[in-house]
Amino acid sequence: MPTPLNQSLADSALLTKSLPLGLLRAFVQTDAADDGLTPQLLAELKILARTPGLLVACNYGGTLCAAEGISTETLPLGSAAIALRALAALPNTHAAVISGRSLRDLAAVSRLPAEVHLVGSHGAEFDMGYAHGLSLATESVLQQASQALAETAGAYRGISIERKPVAVSVHTRPASPDIVATATEQAEEIAREHGLFFIVDGSVLDLSVVEPSKAAALEHLRSMLGVSAALYAGDAFSDELAMATLRGPDMGLRVGEGPTGAAHRLRDPESFARVLAILFELRRAWLFGEDAVGLERHSMIGNGSSTALITPDAKICWMSHPLPDSGSLFAHILGGDAAGHFSVGPVKASQVLGQRYVDSTMIVETRWADVTVTDYLEPAPEGITSLVRVLSGTGTARIVFAPRPDYANAPFSMEARGAELHVVGTADPIILLAPGVSFAITSDGRHATATADVDLLHGPIVLNMRCGDTEPQPAEPDDETGRRSAVAHHSRRWVQGLQLPGVKPSLVRRSALVLRALVHEPTGAVLAAPTTSLPEGIGGTRNWDYRYCWLRDGSMTVNALVDLGSTAEAEGFLAWLGRILSHAPGPEWLHPLYSVTGAPLSTEAIIESLPGYAGSRPVRIGNAADHQVQLDVFGPIAELIDALSARKGVLSDPHWELMVQMASAVLARWQEADHGIWEARRAPRHHIYTKVMCWVALDRALRTAARHGRTAPPAWGPAAATIREEVLREGWDGTANSYTVAYDSPDLDAAVLHIGLSGLLDVTDQRFLDTVTAVERELRVGPTVFRYRYDDGLPGLEGGFHICTTWLIEAYIAVGRIEEAWDLFDQLVNLFGPTGLLPEEYDPGTETHLGNHPQAYSHLGFIRCARLLDGLPKN
Repeated sequence: MPTPLNQSLADSALLTKSLPLGLLRAFVQTDAADDGLTPQLLAELKILARTPGLLVACNYGGTLCAAEGISTETLPLGSAAIALRALAALPNTHAAVISGRSLRDLAAVSRLPAEVHLVGSHGAEFDMGYAHGLSLATESVLQQASQALAETAGAYRGISIERKPVAVSVHTRPASPDIVATATEQAEEIAREHGLFFIVDGSVLDLSVVEPSKAAALEHLRSMLGVSAALYAGDAFSDELAMATLRGPDMGLRVGEGPTGAAHRLRDPESFARVLAILFELRRAWLFGEDAVGLERHSMIGNGSSTALITPDAKICWMSHPLPDSGSLFAHILGGDAAGHFSVGPVKASQVLGQRYVDSTMIVETRWADVTVTDYLEPAPEGITSLVRVLSGTGTARIVFAPRPDYANAPFSMEARGAELHVVGTADPIILLAPGVSFAITSDGRHATATADVDLLHGPIVLNMRCGDTEPQPAEPDDETGRRSAVAHHSRRWVQGLQLPGVKPSLVRRSALVLRALVHEPTGAVLAAPTTSLPEGIGGTRNWDYRYCWLRDGSMTVNALVDLGSTAEAEGFLAWLGRILSHAPGPEWLHPLYSVTGAPLSTEAIIESLPGYAGSRPVRIGNAADHQVQLDVFGPIAELIDALSARKGVLSDPHWELMVQMASAVLARWQEADHGIWEARRAPRHHIYTKVMCWVALDRALRTAARHGRTAPPAWGPAAATIREEVLREGWDGTANSYTVAYDSPDLDAAVLHIGLSGLLDVTDQRFLDTVTAVERELRVGPTVFRYRYDDGLPGLEGGFHICTTWLIEAYIAVGRIEEAWDLFDQLVNLFGPTGLLPEEYDPGTETHLGNHPQAYSHLGFIRCARLLDGLPKN
C-alpha cells in the first residue's frame, strides 16, 4: 500500500500533468524588457522555491488581473491562473488570494479552483457565511452610507457604487483625476460620519465595517497551513500592511507604481504571472527532481581515495571532498543543476553514441559523433582530489563548471587567473587547470558558474580540477597521455593478478574493480557505497547515507577480493580494524559502522535544501545505525580472517589476535537481542541471522586455530554448540514451515538462508529445504528477492535487494537446484547497467533500479555466485 507521502506525490504529479504546463514553460522563456525580473530576484526565487513548506499569496485586482472593475473586465490573466493553480497542486505548497472584493464576488470573478484559498473583504471573509453574521444595526449603517455615496460621489461621471457584504465600494478607475480627488474626499467624510473604516485600494475606495486585515489574514493562513516561508504580492496600500509582516526567507513583490517596503518591484500583472511560472518550474524541479537518469546508467570513477559519478552524457553529478563522507562538491544527482555539476558535451546537439570503461580500468569514455570525453581520478597525495577530463574530437564542445560546495550551502565566487579558474571563498582550495580555455563567469549572488566553448579541431583540451592542493603545478596538456597511461597500467596490473571464473569474466572483472574503488586506500576502510540518499523507493523516505565502513559489509567486500586472489585490501581493512580496536573499551563494544578515518559518526541530519533523487526526500547525512547494537558483525570478520589465512597459508599474530577478540565478543554478548543486519529502527530482537553469525565467528575461529596450530580457548567449542542448538530449536516456526527473522516470529527474512549457507545446518536437512522454498515463495518476485515483507517501523516501500537475490542463487546451488540457479543468475545479469554497475535494489513492478550506487553488496554477491556456478552444467 502506498504511504500518505507517496500518495501525495502521486496525486500532485497527476494534477500537475493535467495542467497546460507547456504554456507556462513557453511563457517563462519569453523576453520581457524592464519587467522587474532582475538577477537578484531570480536568485532569491531559487532559494524560496526550496523551502519545505511554501505559501504563495497575492491581491487580486491590479496583481493577478490587469485592473479593478466590473466582473467582465477582471478575469485573471490566463498564465497567472495556470501558474497559481499549478503551484497549489504541488506537495507542501499552498496558494491564496487575499482581496478587497467580497468572497462571493472574488470566487465568481476569479474562477480559481478549490485548491487556491480565497479570502475576501480585505482579509475578513474566509467563508461565505461571514456576512450572515452581521447585525441589523450594521446593515442599516451600510445602507445609509450607500445612500449617501449615491447622492454625492455617485453622481459624478465615471464613478460607480457597489454594495459588498461588509462594505460599500466606490469604483473610480474610469473617472478623471479631478473627479477622483473630489469623490475620495467625499467618501472619506461619509466614512467618518458613519463610523466606517476608509480604505484606498488602488482605484477602489472601500467604506468598511471591518478594519482592513490582509496582514492578519496572511498570518492566519501561515499558521493554519504550517508553512515555513511565504511570498506575497500586491499593488495597494492594504497589501503593504500584509508585506510588512514578512520576515526571514519570505519575499514581498510590489506590482506597479507606488511607495513600497517590498524588496522587489514588478512592472505589471503580466510580470507577476511570469514570476509565478518561474517559481512553479523551480519548485517542481526541487520537489520531483529534474529528469532523473536511471541509477544503473551512472558510471563511477575512483582512485582509491576519491570517487565520482558520471551520467551517460558525461556530467559529473556526484563528488565529495576531501573524504567520502565530506560535503559534496557536485550533487546534481540529488538536486539538479542547482546542487552542482561539471558538464561537458557538444555545442551542436546530438545523441550520445556510447559510454564505456577503458578495458580493465576505472577510466570512463563518453562519445558523441564529433566529441569524446575521457574521465578519470588520478592518484594524489592524501587530502587532495585530482579529477582529469580530456576533450577530443573534431567538433566544438561546451564546458559548464558549476561546483556547489557543502551540498550547495556554501557561497563562493570564481576568478580566472591565466590558465586557472579559482573557486574563491571555500574552506579548501579548488582550482580548475584549463590551458587554452577562456571562461565566462556568471553569478547568482551566492554561487558562480563558468562556461566556455572550445574548438577541438586544434587538439585535445585537458581539464584538471584539483581540490585541497595548495601548490598546484602548472598544467601541461602534453603530459596527460603519460599520466593516463600510468593510471591504466596500475589498474591492469592489478586485474592481471586476479583469478577470474569462466562465468561472465568481464562482469566479474568490472565488479572487482568497483569493489577495489570502494576501498579507501589511505586508511584501509571500505565504503558500502559512494553515495547518500539514493532512494529505496521513488518519492519515499528510505534514503540513507552509505558513505561509511560497515564492519560487516567491509569484511564481505574484501573477502570477495580474497576469493579472486587479491589480499592487499583485506590486509588494509584488518589493519584499520585493529586501530579501531586499540581505542575501543573492548571488541564486544564495536560500533556497526565507522567513518573511513575510524571515527564514530556524527548525528544523522537532513539537508533540507536538496530535493533528492527524483524528488525523494529527505537527503540524509550521517547514519543513526551507528548507535545500534548489531552483534552479527563478528561473524563476517572471522570469516575474512579464516579465508585470508587459508589463501596465504599463514596466520599472522595480529590476525590471530583479531580472531580471538571476535570470539571473545561473541562469548560476551551472543545471548543479547540486537537490531539485526537490516538495522530495523525498532526494539531489538533475537535475530536468527545474528545468532548464526555468532556461531560462524566461533566455528571459523576453531577452524583457523586447527589449520595453523593455534590453541583455541576451551570455551569456544561448547559455546558454538550451545548457539547452534538454540538457533535450530528457537528459530524454527511451524506455521511458516521455515526458519524466520527472529525467535517467536512467523515473518520470513532472506538472511535466514545463511542457516544453511554458513554450514550451521546441513543443506540436505528438510528444514533448510523448506526454508529455501518459503523464501522463494514469499520473497522472490521475478529477477529479485526482497529482504522481508513485515512492517519494519519505517514508512514507504522498497525494492528487492540484489544481495538477497545472490543468496537465493547460492541456496539453489547448495540444494542441487542448478538449473534454477542459472536462470536467476541470468536474470540478475540482465539488470546490470550499460557499463557494468549495480545499485542496491530493483523494483520489479516499475522496473526501476533503486538505492545507493554502485553498491558493494550487489557486486560482491555477484562475484560469489559467478565463482560458485563456474564449472556447473548449464542447460
